[in-house]
Amino acid sequence: MKWGCNNMLRWLTAIALSGSMAACTDNPTADLETYVKETKDQQRSSIEPLPEFEPFESYIYQANELRDPFTEPTFAHAPTSVAQAGGSGIKPDFDRAREPLEEYPLDSLRMVGTLEQDQDSWALILDTEETIHRVQHGHYMGQNYGKIVRVSEFEVELMEIIPDGLGGWMERQASIAISE
Repeated sequence: MKWGCNNMLRWLTAIALSGSMAACTDNPTADLETYVKETKDQQRSSIEPLPEFEPFESYIYQANELRDPFTEPTFAHAPTSVAQAGGSGIKPDFDRAREPLEEYPLDSLRMVGTLEQDQDSWALILDTEETIHRVQHGHYMGQNYGKIVRVSEFEVELMEIIPDGLGGWMERQASIAISE
């Protein structure tokens, strides 16, 4: 049995490496654990205490003490002006069919001309969709139940029926002048 120099050298190198590896495997993360411990010791975080809240007071809803929210309120002393406004007799005719120009606010409509035929005067009204409508005395336009009372060469006069703010209705004059 001959041991060659090369074989012997190989065995000695293997023994030396295994010995050095054994020394390293005792605690391979010791330096990392030391760093983490030192970092944690340096940091002192302070957390503020939670604020104190007042306890919630519960409310017991008793419907017999309150007005039903789905019925109209009644007042013990109704103002006299409301009673007068409601009895004035002026109110819109809700049963009649609405006309096309009643869809538009009055200030969005423009008078662009007039026509006369057999002593009937017609006004030409342009709406916001660029459609021209022919109207005359007795027709309606605007969103406030405006009834045309007079058509002249230069303007259309209306009588509008508007809420008076007290539960009744009142009349208001309005007009649309021809635009150039």
